[in-house]
Amino acid sequence: MKNDQKYYKFFEYLKERFGCRVYKVSIDAGFSCPNKDGKLSKDGCIYCDNKAFSLNSRIPAQPIESQIENGIAFGRQRYGAEKFIVYFQAYTNTFAPLNILKERYDVVRKFQDIVGISIGTRPDCVNEEILDLINSYSKDYEVWLEYGLQSIHDKTLKLINRHHTYKDFFKAVELTKKRNIKICAHIIIGLPNETKEEILETAKTLAKLKIDGVKIHPLHIVKGTKLEEFYNKDKYKPLELDEYVNIVTEFLGYIPPTTVIQRITADCPKEFLVAPLWILNKNAVLNLIEKKLEENNTYQGKTETT
Repeated sequence: MKNDQKYYKFFEYLKERFGCRVYKVSIDAGFSCPNKDGKLSKDGCIYCDNKAFSLNSRIPAQPIESQIENGIAFGRQRYGAEKFIVYFQAYTNTFAPLNILKERYDVVRKFQDIVGISIGTRPDCVNEEILDLINSYSKDYEVWLEYGLQSIHDKTLKLINRHHTYKDFFKAVELTKKRNIKICAHIIIGLPNETKEEILETAKTLAKLKIDGVKIHPLHIVKGTKLEEFYNKDKYKPLELDEYVNIVTEFLGYIPPTTVIQRITADCPKEFLVAPLWILNKNAVLNLIEKKLEENNTYQGKTETT
């Protein structure tokens, strides 16, 4: 993290790492999720609808190769990107037999300008064999595993119907650290019944684990989800913008400066969003976070735990 930065932004990391603009191409590789297909549950997480955060889940299914081609073309035209990371995003991208995983991951090898692979999954959906397969790509690519943790508190994980525990996450991290795979944890701020102190406990725990990256999301309510039912029955109230900004700036203070912040707010198409409406103005949220960090004379890692 540069001295003039308040937090370590992912695009800056990628520019330092590869010497050019790198664009992350998100794809839907056709995987399922054990929390929706009946293995663990058919209900999914209370906030989850992949169509609300994955463009490829909102359009007719396309071959992986076509999705990558289209993503690369978009990244070149819109952002002037020269290199690319393929992000296996939708659902649980390690939840399949090894031969299927390899077949779908291998599509990236058809593209010359791909420098990285990022795989989104659950911490209870990896094992030694799957990690060995994923690690095999690190000979040619920078490889990330993105684990959906959301919170370190098991009572919260139970409430949001995650069907895994913090222990599952810790075990997955320990197994992954034995390999040349970078780890990113997904965290949600504003989960039902979590206090500010509990949220900051998640930050402190992640700091001790010294993982490579963090994605921070404000919880938002998507139409048709269980969380919308809670909201309509006055059982859940989302954070106000100033509340989120205050918490996230404190959260960043505990995260080591070497940890890359891959995301710090959320995206949701307007037609899917119930509340809070402030997430629709992403730039305003980012600017307020920067302003609050400046006002408080704080930055990522300032209150880093030992």
